[in-house]
Amino acid sequence: MGRLQRRKARRKKLIYKYSLIVILICSAILIGYNMINHWGWSSMNKKEQYIEPVQKKETSNEEQVTENKPEETPVEGIISEGEITPEPQDIKAEILITATGDSLLGMDETFGYQGRIPHVLAQNNNDLNYFYSNVSHIFKADDITITNLETPLTEATAKVEKEFRFKGKPEYAKAFALGGIETVNLSNNHIYDYYKQGFQDTIAALKAAEIGYFGEGYSFIKEVKGIKIGILGYTGYSYDKAYLAKLKKDIEELRAKVDFVIINFHWGEERVYTPNETQKYLAHYVIDKGADLIVSQHPHVIQGLESYKGKIITYSLGNFAYGGHSNPADKDTYILQVRANFINKKLEDYAVRVIPASISSKTNVNDYKPTPLTGRKKEELLAKINKLSFNLDFKVTDEFTKLNKKEDNK
Repeated sequence: MGRLQRRKARRKKLIYKYSLIVILICSAILIGYNMINHWGWSSMNKKEQYIEPVQKKETSNEEQVTENKPEETPVEGIISEGEITPEPQDIKAEILITATGDSLLGMDETFGYQGRIPHVLAQNNNDLNYFYSNVSHIFKADDITITNLETPLTEATAKVEKEFRFKGKPEYAKAFALGGIETVNLSNNHIYDYYKQGFQDTIAALKAAEIGYFGEGYSFIKEVKGIKIGILGYTGYSYDKAYLAKLKKDIEELRAKVDFVIINFHWGEERVYTPNETQKYLAHYVIDKGADLIVSQHPHVIQGLESYKGKIITYSLGNFAYGGHSNPADKDTYILQVRANFINKKLEDYAVRVIPASISSKTNVNDYKPTPLTGRKKEELLAKINKLSFNLDFKVTDEFTKLNKKEDNK
């Protein structure tokens, strides 16, 4: 090997050695830098975060307990307390309905004055509280009270040609409000005794006294505790296909708007204690079409009750505050009460009771002041009502008895 070649070889070794040293130094520097970064150099240069303190508001004890609770971290698969959806609660309602017989606050002008409603009222300072003063505590404790208005309330003079033409003063409508009666039936055989004028005057008088009315094409709807009660009124002395079709249509239309349907019939034969076949047929028919309760008047005496498909029919509640006779031989009447229970606006069941009463507070004369009976007289009238009733699986009393549902009755 020549001198020149040896010199080149030595130069290559030196270059290789120095390159290796440079590489080692650079590697050491890089490793050292990373170690310093990892062990705290960066933390020495990082800014401290500032957490603004939360001002505590004044709270109630209950709120403070909530605020001081440590925040819970939801665990997957477990529903936290705030996420629990409560079970929907059934909405329950109980409605108390009362119905009475004929309220005839008036007289036939041929009767004379002595002992008639205007005379008796004058003897009691013309106080319109008078008529229902012995029963108003019952009516005012319920949710709705129904009676049959057996006379027009009018000052009209033109009257129809028939044996008895009744009328009362328009201001007598206030007696219903004072007595706790919310609505009256207009469908009966005396409401047009003074023609259409008398009828229109009656509507005006009822409106002025804020009393509801139904029958003769009108329906009455009242909402109580979220439950809508609907009432229709008809005369029911006979029927044909057109009459039945109208009943069906009216009930279906009302049924779509309300939760409980009452039908008030004016029917039957005067002074007869048992219902005729027309009454029974119509009562069953309207229940089949959707009615929940049947109340009725006209015979001027009481008739019994019947249970049909778990619903109650009263075939005649008799007279009540009745100005058509100053001293009828039979003064028996009764007040019907129905306590209907609903769950989510659907009728669940109902219970019934009757309150035996007389149309007068006196035995020897009609003073036009219906009065509940007590003692032996009450028990005798209850026995009479039970004897007249049929298709009941319970004894009628003045205590509420729940009806059994019998949807398959025929």
